[in-house]
Amino acid sequence: MKLFQPHLLVQYLTSADFFHGAVMTFWLSIASLAAGMAVGLLLAVGQEAPLRPVRALVWFYIWLFRGTPVLLQLVFAFNVLPAFGILLPGFACAVLALGLNEGAYMAEIMRSGIRAVGPGQRLAARALGLEESQVMRWVVLPQAFRIVIPPIGNQFIGMLKLSALVSVIGVKELLLTADETASSNFRYIETLTAAGIWYLVLTTIFMVIQSAIERRLRRRTSARSAVIAIEPAIQTIR
Repeated sequence: MKLFQPHLLVQYLTSADFFHGAVMTFWLSIASLAAGMAVGLLLAVGQEAPLRPVRALVWFYIWLFRGTPVLLQLVFAFNVLPAFGILLPGFACAVLALGLNEGAYMAEIMRSGIRAVGPGQRLAARALGLEESQVMRWVVLPQAFRIVIPPIGNQFIGMLKLSALVSVIGVKELLLTADETASSNFRYIETLTAAGIWYLVLTTIFMVIQSAIERRLRRRTSARSAVIAIEPAIQTIR
């Protein structure tokens, strides 16, 4: 038996099972990242809250989820939640565990973006009569999101690779598909290589999308800066 058979690799790359596994990996990563962003945004706003108990609760959450392994959190959600009457399918358990874990890391990213917005803009917004919640919603958060797009892109790529852990709770994503395929004929080289190529395809596609978004934001920022720079000259001419 040959050590490596190229035709098997091509067969696995073009098979429906591997395609569905890649799609499951993609949607699992998207859903987990969206959940993590929502949780992280709430935690980042909580870190800026004036109430000390709220900040302490946020600190405890971040300490707990950053200090325990993701695999432990996945197994906990899948095996322990049913004891409390919470029955969730494997996909929902994976999104819950990965989203809660991602929220702890996303909170720091969101917080850095919020604090990167200068205090002068907040003062100007308050001078216009906006309340604190309106300042955060209409002035701070839109600018913070532009700042945090690059690290969020890095987190998504990390989430794509981290999603392979959900195979331990039976979610048939890309790695579990490759493992089940290899268990029938023990052709691990071809199956795992096919899974690795699919991971590279997914990460490459998102890296291209992320670069396009960043270039567009840079152009908009440069255009806005140019308008601000020439505005005094326009006023002088007038």
